[in-house]
Amino acid sequence: MGKLWLICIASISILLPFLCNAFSPESPTDRRVLVLLDDFAIKSSHSLYFNALKSRGFDLEFKLADDPKIALQRYGQYLYDALILFCPSVERFGGSIDVAAIVNFVDSGHDLIVAADVNASDLIREVGTECGVDFDEDPSAMVIDHIGYAVSGTEGDHTLIASDDFIKSDVILGGKRIEAPILFRGIGHSVSPANSLVLKVLSASPSAYSANPKSKLSTPPSLTGSAISLVSIVQARNNARLLITGSLSMFSNRFFRSGVQKAGSQTKHEKSGNEQFLTEISKWIFHERGHLKAVNVKHHRVGETDEPALYRINDELEYSVEIYEWSGTSWEPYVANDVQVQFYMMSPYVLKTLSSDKKVVYIPHHLRFPMFMVFSNSRSSTKSLGILVYPFQSRFLSGHIDTMNMKDSYLLLTPIMELHFL
Repeated sequence: MGKLWLICIASISILLPFLCNAFSPESPTDRRVLVLLDDFAIKSSHSLYFNALKSRGFDLEFKLADDPKIALQRYGQYLYDALILFCPSVERFGGSIDVAAIVNFVDSGHDLIVAADVNASDLIREVGTECGVDFDEDPSAMVIDHIGYAVSGTEGDHTLIASDDFIKSDVILGGKRIEAPILFRGIGHSVSPANSLVLKVLSASPSAYSANPKSKLSTPPSLTGSAISLVSIVQARNNARLLITGSLSMFSNRFFRSGVQKAGSQTKHEKSGNEQFLTEISKWIFHERGHLKAVNVKHHRVGETDEPALYRINDELEYSVEIYEWSGTSWEPYVANDVQVQFYMMSPYVLKTLSSDKKVVYIPHHLRFPMFMVFSNSRSSTKSLGILVYPFQSRFLSGHIDTMNMKDSYLLLTPIMELHFL
């Protein structure tokens, strides 16, 4: 509850981005996935990963990446809700698919998994760049670690990495601890620190570097240490989720079943952590976890119950919202102490935490929105409520209120809904 200072004629738009067209409101996991392959042999060599997705209700359709008949949409409607690119060497997609089509697919709120490899084509590297990561420019480079490598029967070139530098997030990786290191062999990528939408979920160790394992270093490597990301994720502002990695092998049955011992450790694990890691992260990518919806948004003057046809500046406003989280089978009340409401005009200015009734309703203690200009790049579907706000002076500015989910410090500040003043 608090004072809302508004100086324009406004309309309020309630945004529910978690109820986008890519999901069924009743079952967010009941979706079709297109899997593009370099070779149909990958379907069997990576069958454990695919079968895990099928067992959770996903309908997978396998196509060769250069199939001339493939398409993501028909008659303006998307045929799939998610896309998996297990085709690191493809030089050109078939049919109507190209990089622009994949970008538009994501921009429409759909999910994407990209697995590159040591033979990654320029096309796949370009897809990675569009997703916010940069693979090593050296086409012969691989991640090498002479300290954090996986012990094997032969000494090798230390390109088989055993990494346990995970992101600390139960929302992304599940509540059960991943005990065994992850096996990784492939190319590394970098993430711009200025890009808040991309998160590293598996990083290389400080002793790692990216270079050609078959030749001596003549110049310092461009990617070194924990700056090398092995697996990254993206949550776009439209709530599309992406996974990018430089190792197709890490999804393979061989790596899923392989034992692992990290160099310098006396512990030998009978099974790597790959299956658990990639299964849990896929639940986040496909919105089986961390998937929220906001309903029953209410706002009115203090002491009243009906939403008014208009507000005036200096009016005190009460605001509440109900938030639910998808449990995998049903919508459950989302109870947290870090949901926030934020006022924008030209840049973020007021940010207040909402209190909860411990069931589902979130209400701000006090809200005060001064006349300050702000900007937002949020995108989502809208439901408009026409509300007039009369100013004392005829000067026009614009702004909006965001309710934010801060469930986890490693999750983005994801807009749950916004009240737009246009």
